[in-house]
Amino acid sequence: MRERGHVINAVCLGVGIGVLLDPSMTLGTLRSVLGVGVPVVLGALLPDVDTSFGAHRVHGHNLLVLGAVLAFPLVYGNLAWVWLGVVTHYVLDLLGNVRGMALLYPLTRNFYDVPVGVNVNSPLADVVTLVVTGVELAVVVAIFRADEAGILADPSQILDVVGSLP
Repeated sequence: MRERGHVINAVCLGVGIGVLLDPSMTLGTLRSVLGVGVPVVLGALLPDVDTSFGAHRVHGHNLLVLGAVLAFPLVYGNLAWVWLGVVTHYVLDLLGNVRGMALLYPLTRNFYDVPVGVNVNSPLADVVTLVVTGVELAVVVAIFRADEAGILADPSQILDVVGSLP
């Protein structure tokens, strides 16, 4: 995936999640969008820093980097949304190219991919970006609704919620 696709994906996620967190469409919504969107965009661009100092899709595109990004907010208490940008970067790079990534680096430099990726130069690359973004936003909405229904606090409630569906 090209940088533009990562930025489009991250901006859409930042706006979508920001509005979900504060749907009032006031200054609070703008604060929420910026508070989520800026770290998500930073996270979406972070893995490609490996183009400056190492092999692309090796040094910045692996589970070790993802683990460090996930741990960062637990240790320092900030940049909590950066992990989402990194995760979506990985998803887009797995689906938006045919080369894959060295997910298990430094254990191995083998590249892993999914068999449905498209070439980064394909006219379908933007379509893949938008489809992935839509699916990611749908997952976020489902998580928000599960939280509102109390399912995240008590997963056994999912049976009650599913049973009440028409």
